Amino acid sequence: MQFLLALVVVGPLIGAVAALLPAPPGLKGRSPDQAVLRHGVTVTGVILLATLVLAAGFDHDHPSKMQATTDISWIPVLDVRIHLGIDGISLPLLVLTALLTFLCALYSYFKLPEGPSPKAFVALVLVLESGTLATFAVLDLILFFLAFEMVLIPMYFLIARWGGAGRQAAAWKFILYTLLGSVVMLLGLLLIGLKSGTFDMVALATDNGRGLTSSVQVTAVLAIGIGLAVKTPMWPLHSWLPDAHTAAPTVGSVLLAGVLLKMGTYGFVRILLPVAPDGMHTFAPYLAAFAVAGIVYGSLACLALARPGAKGDLKRLIAYSSVGHMGFVLLGIASMTPTGVNGALFANIAHGLITGLLFFLVGAVKDRYGTADLDTLAGATGAALYGRAPRLGGLLAFAAVASLGLPGLAGFWGEMLALFGAFDPAAGLSRPAFLTFMSIAAFGTLLTAAYLLIVVRRVCMGANRDEPRVIADVQSYEFAAWTPLAALTVLAGLWPAVLLGLTDPAVQKLLAGGKS
Repeated sequence: MQFLLALVVVGPLIGAVAALLPAPPGLKGRSPDQAVLRHGVTVTGVILLATLVLAAGFDHDHPSKMQATTDISWIPVLDVRIHLGIDGISLPLLVLTALLTFLCALYSYFKLPEGPSPKAFVALVLVLESGTLATFAVLDLILFFLAFEMVLIPMYFLIARWGGAGRQAAAWKFILYTLLGSVVMLLGLLLIGLKSGTFDMVALATDNGRGLTSSVQVTAVLAIGIGLAVKTPMWPLHSWLPDAHTAAPTVGSVLLAGVLLKMGTYGFVRILLPVAPDGMHTFAPYLAAFAVAGIVYGSLACLALARPGAKGDLKRLIAYSSVGHMGFVLLGIASMTPTGVNGALFANIAHGLITGLLFFLVGAVKDRYGTADLDTLAGATGAALYGRAPRLGGLLAFAAVASLGLPGLAGFWGEMLALFGAFDPAAGLSRPAFLTFMSIAAFGTLLTAAYLLIVVRRVCMGANRDEPRVIADVQSYEFAAWTPLAALTVLAGLWPAVLLGLTDPAVQKLLAGGKS
């Protein structure tokens, strides 16, 4: 188990280096480009298999216990250690990351975005995977920061070199926003480590803030929270996200929405809730207020983009929807209750599955029509995907209703539990304020349903008479890349206990100060 976790974290880095080397004779396939793309599929497939074996070998009877741990001294003078481990909170995120990266590599093998060398593309995707997996597996604050930053450069280049119109400006906006937030976050992490005498996240969680004064906790939560909120993204620190998604290639959008956004909310749960509970208690009402503002703002922005004549970009609309969905995650965390935090973690996974599928589908629509502009797609009578490409239209409608939180699909449980958490927040938090937040968030679900149903009506429905063009329906490689996400969306919706059984004991222990 220790070896497997180390392989999962380091394996993609080794694969990235190998991708830049010349292909051995006999493995080049039809061309060197084909060989390196096959290499990307192979490496990400091995990492996915390793995470599945890790999940199978995980002690599901004790999900609150750190497992597959490695603890080696790295920088003794600062007591920084190479400390790895997984519990019920990090394991689902590890599997989600490995799955989405593999599906992106598989999709790119058949549909590589236009840009420079495929070698560089594969290497960047693998470095991105390694940094993301490390973020969810490390248990040292300094290592967490390094892994957190490791993903920025590959994502910058994926947007800047393989993106669409406006990619340079979007990439710079992405890197500047996230780097600025990261600088502030580093100061907060150093403050905790120096004041407590350790950077070990397990020891800090067990101490539960008892070794830190209230003023230190408040300062640390403010500093670290800003860095995490930028990555989440929380309104009003979200403005880099729509541009990045609109410009990014399809697989870049899938990984950005499905994986990178989860790093911010994971930091709130893994670091701030257990390490600085007094500071979180102080800022929880403000976090909840920003969360519900994001829910309503994101939904209203989507409604504005979806209306006829707005020239709204479908990728941009899905990006704004992420601001709203991540608002529910932040609301659950702000409640500081097991119900709310479990809802936040469930919504994290559901958003990764559903929004990853949505970006795949929108990318496919853009490839077929040459545009993601809603007015162009809808035309006078609608893009009529149901008639022209019924399987593509059906999948888009499925992903849309899953995103709006239809009961029986994955999007429902996380948002519902987050609302329940806000209904009865942790002791000491103002219940009237959180009831207000809950009511506003519930209204946001109606707005979400409104804009997604408008999108389905405009893109999927309509007559073919004005434009009798035929477009390709779902191809076999697209079916292979999208089916796992659709199947898991249904599975998580019908059987939420699979995920909640992992997260709940770990969350209970985290909120109880390391006591099971």
